[in-house]
Amino acid sequence: MKNLIPLLLLSLAGLLAGCASNLSGESYSRSEARTIQQVEYGVIEALRPVQIEGTKTPIGSGAGAIAGGIAGSSVGGDTTGKVMAVIGAVVGGLAGAAIEEGVTRTRGVEFTLKMDDGRTIAIVQELSPNEKFAVGDRVRVIGSGRNIRVAH
Repeated sequence: MKNLIPLLLLSLAGLLAGCASNLSGESYSRSEARTIQQVEYGVIEALRPVQIEGTKTPIGSGAGAIAGGIAGSSVGGDTTGKVMAVIGAVVGGLAGAAIEEGVTRTRGVEFTLKMDDGRTIAIVQELSPNEKFAVGDRVRVIGSGRNIRVAH
């Protein structure tokens, strides 16, 4: 059973990494495809590296609680096993939530843009290996509603 715990945690980390959404300027959700996007133009005034926090869903804590409960139940006899299952579930849930947040955390960039209409705005998006930005670059600000991205 003790050998099963690392395997369960590794599986949890892989599952959560697969669930992480891409927040780069090159990524579109299915619902954004084939929709009208507004385009504005501006110039990059400043760039700053930032951390984009990871997701915090019930998946991480739930999977961790299950793994911890199973591991805890294998300790001791009948009564001790039940107590350890509860403790294992609580600790596993906390660990699962922390693993999920850490696995889905990503590096991003904060753009400060001077728009053609005179406004100054800031947008944060995930770093993309296919696009390089520099202060002074003329860029497009593309989006509709809450989904906005910066692109060349």
